Amino acid sequence: MSTATITSGRITPASPDRPRPRLDWRLRFAALSLIWGFSFLLIKVGTEGYAPFQVTLGRLVFGTAVLAAAMAVRRERLPRGARTWGHLTVAAFLLNALPFSLFAYAELTIPSTLAGICNATSPLWGMALSLVALSEDRPTRVRVAGLGLGFLGVLTVLGAWQGFHGLDATGTALALLASLSYPVGWIYVRRTLAGTGGSHLSMTGAQLLLATVQLAVVTPLFTTLPTRVSVVPLLAIAALGALGTGLAVLLQYGLVAEVGPTTAQMVTYFIPVIATAAGVALLGESLTWSTPVGAVIVLTGAALTQVRPKPRRSPQT
Repeated sequence: MSTATITSGRITPASPDRPRPRLDWRLRFAALSLIWGFSFLLIKVGTEGYAPFQVTLGRLVFGTAVLAAAMAVRRERLPRGARTWGHLTVAAFLLNALPFSLFAYAELTIPSTLAGICNATSPLWGMALSLVALSEDRPTRVRVAGLGLGFLGVLTVLGAWQGFHGLDATGTALALLASLSYPVGWIYVRRTLAGTGGSHLSMTGAQLLLATVQLAVVTPLFTTLPTRVSVVPLLAIAALGALGTGLAVLLQYGLVAEVGPTTAQMVTYFIPVIATAAGVALLGESLTWSTPVGAVIVLTGAALTQVRPKPRRSPQT
């Protein structure tokens, strides 16, 4: 569920001289895992009262408001330059507007548990795309094996040996397409926005603002105003935006700054576990043996795709 724009790598682990947050990073890591894990349940509840585009628009409005407040407190300004805003517009579509909308549409017909597991395939898609798009990201046997293992896990989750019986093909495809959109967006950002000079908070604040504008234009064209206000779905959308989009980004940046991106990205492997538990316990969604087994295989494969070869030591002279 990553929504952030990481640009020039200016976030670095905290130095001993830099004041550390009062809340231990492990607690913030757990909070981020819970927030993103429950996001799929909140999407499901939101779509029970509102159209998918309306759920996404509400999510972006609340998320943007949180980042705007954080920018005001820190006296951050929006980035400048037409070129930067042009690239941020594309990033907003690929990292926010498109995947958020696809997940909302997907959960009209598939359980939130399946949507959460589909989200975990993002590292697999990212590995496959990086082999083509990033010449410096060379494959290794371990990473290629992880890629194959991960997609085997996807087939296990979907029950391929049963002919995908009982699954909505369209909804599942939308969820997988949403997970693919994230690494496409990350690669685009890496190629176009690295070294722009803006802070990560201001860049992501602008990105969410642009995604909100995109949904504000699209939503009235494809939806009608609801005839009544559904309170519980509206609260779910507010929590999805304020917590799952706004606060989650702030927690993510804090973790990367303190413990580094490698440790921070481990949150990805807890999201489908929490999403599955929440869907089963709170929404009463059914769970067959292939879902948790396949999820474990997917996560194992995803973890292997993130393994980088150790740099060779230069010979001592």
